[in-house]
Amino acid sequence: MNSYLVASFAGYFLGSFQTAYFLGKIINKIDIREHGTNNAGASNVTTVMGWKYGVATALVDILKGIVAVLFIRFFVSKSEIFPFIAGSTAVLGHIFPYYLGFRGGKGLATMLGMTLAYDYRIGLILFLVVLIITIVTDYIALGAIVMYSLFPILTLYFGHPIEGVYIGITLALIAYFKHYGNFIRIKNNEESGLRAALKSRK
Repeated sequence: MNSYLVASFAGYFLGSFQTAYFLGKIINKIDIREHGTNNAGASNVTTVMGWKYGVATALVDILKGIVAVLFIRFFVSKSEIFPFIAGSTAVLGHIFPYYLGFRGGKGLATMLGMTLAYDYRIGLILFLVVLIITIVTDYIALGAIVMYSLFPILTLYFGHPIEGVYIGITLALIAYFKHYGNFIRIKNNEESGLRAALKSRK
């Protein structure tokens, strides 16, 4: 089978495992997408279920990106582009899971895992960017948007294939769309900050 197809499908199906959704169903018997910010991601799990479950969700979602990249790199092709495709489609799988009506999360943790496995320099830079912006502003959504914006720039800077830059731009555009609601809530002072979420749910 064509390596492009293997990388794309393997990444997508790995990424589509919805940690937040399954934790919500198993622990609280809820659909996490119907609570809080209606997002199937670690930050919303933290808000609705508490920081311990939020951390667990983030770790599993990071692992999805790492496994997608490393699986293709070691078992399919060592070419730069195929692990990149697998990691990127893992992010898409997280955002658009086929079995949940394509309503998933926003891909931040999976993107961090993907970049750490693909090029640790990019991953560490993006992790620090998200961490610093979230601490300074109290809004993880702002950190996520800057992360997605920097991704194609860093991909180009570190000399990776130009196809990766185009994929990075596409992911950034999707991220802008997915975070539109966050921007509106921030503008209207309705967005729950991370510190408030951590205090409200122990």
